[in-house]
Amino acid sequence: MLARLSALALALLAASAQAQPVPAEALKAMLSEVSPARIEARIRRLVGFGTRHTLSDIASDTRGIGAARRWITAELSACAKAGGGRLKVEEQSFIEPAGTRVPQATELVNVVATLPGRGASKGRTLVVSGHYDSRNSDVMDALGESPGANDDASGTAAVMELACVMASRQFDATIVFMAVPGEEQGLLGAAQWARDARADGLNVEAMITNDIIGSSRGDAGQADAKRLRLFADGLDPLVRLLTQASANRPATPADQKALAAMQADLLPILQAGGNEDLPTHQLGRHLKAAAEAAMPGFTVQLIQRRDRYLRGGDHIPFLERGYAAVRFTEPFENFAHQHQNPRTENGVIYGDLPEFVDFSFVADVARANLAGLATLAWAPAAPKGVKLDASGLTNDSTLEWTASPDPEVAGYRIVWRDTDSAAWQQAKDVGAVTRVTLQVSKDNVVFGVQAVSRKGYASLASYPLPKR
Repeated sequence: MLARLSALALALLAASAQAQPVPAEALKAMLSEVSPARIEARIRRLVGFGTRHTLSDIASDTRGIGAARRWITAELSACAKAGGGRLKVEEQSFIEPAGTRVPQATELVNVVATLPGRGASKGRTLVVSGHYDSRNSDVMDALGESPGANDDASGTAAVMELACVMASRQFDATIVFMAVPGEEQGLLGAAQWARDARADGLNVEAMITNDIIGSSRGDAGQADAKRLRLFADGLDPLVRLLTQASANRPATPADQKALAAMQADLLPILQAGGNEDLPTHQLGRHLKAAAEAAMPGFTVQLIQRRDRYLRGGDHIPFLERGYAAVRFTEPFENFAHQHQNPRTENGVIYGDLPEFVDFSFVADVARANLAGLATLAWAPAAPKGVKLDASGLTNDSTLEWTASPDPEVAGYRIVWRDTDSAAWQQAKDVGAVTRVTLQVSKDNVVFGVQAVSRKGYASLASYPLPKR
């Protein structure tokens, strides 16, 4: 870890145009505090509840999802107290109606820890989650052993570690750390929170879920402890809802509100050719850049899909409501250690057990989250009203935007990339102006505009709509 920290300054000097600035002290201190030992202890403690199936026992103090939830709440509450009391921990319960994987109406509980922001950015909300429920081979087996060490005690432990490390620090944006149930039964806890957020008009600028982040080794023996996959694509939920609307299929009021938000915020970008520049894509670029700048030698593989084939995570309910949301997951997967009854057959060990979790790797995933969250929480909101002058034939590119009312904004940065690049390649700081012309052809590249704070932190990029 010391070698990583000593290399941090060199990494900053060599950082690409897309990278966020990394504070010399604050972020380094937090990165160094992330503890593989604490993460291991929490994963083993979660496994020790025997099963955390969403429909398992809620009364026992030693077994089942109720005991697990109360322990998570107590742990986060202790961290909140140690951090000075600014982190607010609460259990948010709701009744999930009977459905395909919930045979009768059931009370579920999201454990939510909120670190309030300050100033003009306190209304911006960043969410990071893991799911604390587990399952075995039978998704309806609420009694059998279901250790869930990787899926998703690893993500839950990482989020708890983030909350505990960040609890004593001050950020501009509000950060919400969540441990949610019901993922295996249909993304239920996350869907409830996202539904409430949309109904309440909450400004969720970014959502990250950490799900199956416990191993760097795949089922063919491949291994890479310095690589992490990041699934980031916000297009297909918009297409799904637009298709549903065009087919006149019945939609819930929540779906109608999400569709209205998407049509207002996302459809203009799509119509302007920004199908790879929706807010989720910009969030993915930020997280990759921030993690790689803070962790030299570590690679975040940016995948412009919402998730793996046949799978899905707790970011999807947020995507479906028009929020920027992504998923971190390990570089390879071993399906013998996912959704399996613990057993040994023909010399092969099955089951999601702690011995197949790399706790140091989980700590690095937590650090990747931390770098992205902290730099975004210290940054201002993305610029609004960004336009690209397309009123005449010229080889120059003129961009304009609305001045930010945030007094922390010191200026703006233009970023651009070739059309076949997923990441920003070039950048130019242009100061406290709201219109600029660059000697770069708008026909050949994709632009974005970022707001930059007085301390040098850049917002997510805003895609310019054409002005004719």
